[in-house]
Amino acid sequence: MPKNKPHSGASKRFKVTGSGKLRHERAGRRHILEKKSSRVKRRLKGTDEVSPNDTHQVDKMLGR
Repeated sequence: MPKNKPHSGASKRFKVTGSGKLRHERAGRRHILEKKSSRVKRRLKGTDEVSPNDTHQVDKMLGR
């Protein structure tokens, strides 16, 4: 039986760390940035850990 392919949309959006945690980019940093405060834009920088409630579903989509 062939292997299942990972969800291509999920594999573009989520990365797995060396310790096995799931990380994702925060939403809200793509456009309409002029009206957002510097404080909000700074808070949205970088990556965030996937919620424990969602890890099972994301793991499944990534084929882990």
